[in-house]
Amino acid sequence: MGANICGVLLAAGASKRFGSDKLLHPLAGGTPVALAALANLRAALPHVIAVVRPGVPLLENLLSEAGATVILCVNADDGMGASLATAVGASGAVAGWVVALADMPYIQPETIAKVAASLAAGADIVAPVYRGERGHPVGLSARFRAQLEALRGDEGARALLKENAGLVKLIEVGDPGVCRDIDTPADL
Repeated sequence: MGANICGVLLAAGASKRFGSDKLLHPLAGGTPVALAALANLRAALPHVIAVVRPGVPLLENLLSEAGATVILCVNADDGMGASLATAVGASGAVAGWVVALADMPYIQPETIAKVAASLAAGADIVAPVYRGERGHPVGLSARFRAQLEALRGDEGARALLKENAGLVKLIEVGDPGVCRDIDTPADL
């Protein structure tokens, strides 16, 4: 990647709907959900910050051993916005972020690379689209640093995307993983 794009893995959720820690739940091959998501992100972006909630040392250690810079979000219960603000604040001087969710382990590295390349080429906001449905990960340029660092609540960057809809570059992908998250055991 020519430009300095940082991968962000949001892994600070409480897995309330899943019933147990879904991020540590093994997928068919035995890899925990969050590790699979991180592996795909790191395959496209070497610099990845993973945000976790306090009190989950196993997840913290697994992500760290797999090459992520792990950051604790002490106010993780405030929601995804707090986690994203924490990651952006810890990222240093970067040209942008590709924000991935740890409960979306099926996104292909090529899709992540396309989002990052589009950001590096000057796009402000980038999102993949699969069969008409906007998915993840979302790329955000450094021009949004202040707004991202100010995020609170559980919306993540949704409001920012809505306010800047005219700047969103959509990339058609043949990757159903961009729309497939794991919220309940049935999603596996």
